[in-house]
Amino acid sequence: MSLKEYENLAKGDKLSLDTVLANLKTDEHGLIAAIAQQHDTGEVLMLAYMNEKSIRETLETGQVCYWSRSRQTYWRKGESSGHRQTLVSMSFDCDGDCILLKVNQKGPACHTNRRDCFFFTVNGNDVVISSAPSSDK
Repeated sequence: MSLKEYENLAKGDKLSLDTVLANLKTDEHGLIAAIAQQHDTGEVLMLAYMNEKSIRETLETGQVCYWSRSRQTYWRKGESSGHRQTLVSMSFDCDGDCILLKVNQKGPACHTNRRDCFFFTVNGNDVVISSAPSSDK
């Protein structure tokens, strides 16, 4: 199944959350990519992964919850660092293979203590580090 069959719905038409979740394209572990974007500036902060349980928890609590592939456990963004992500809105792309989370990010989003995770910037044949870690802890 996929969200393709729903592409021609009109603006304002509704689908149940259960229907959309059942039609997401997840990997063999039930995971789907999720992009976190600062809601008011449009800044892309990070990419992580979610599964159905973390999606539902995020929607219920408003605190973004991911699945950590490295730790093999749920990761409530900021639970150890205090750099929390509060959900503003959640959207799914047309193919059902990616989630866009518009969030309010408190502090750095990256584990390197940078505002975002995208600091390796291509410049010709070089890759330049484009931001320094924050001094705020």
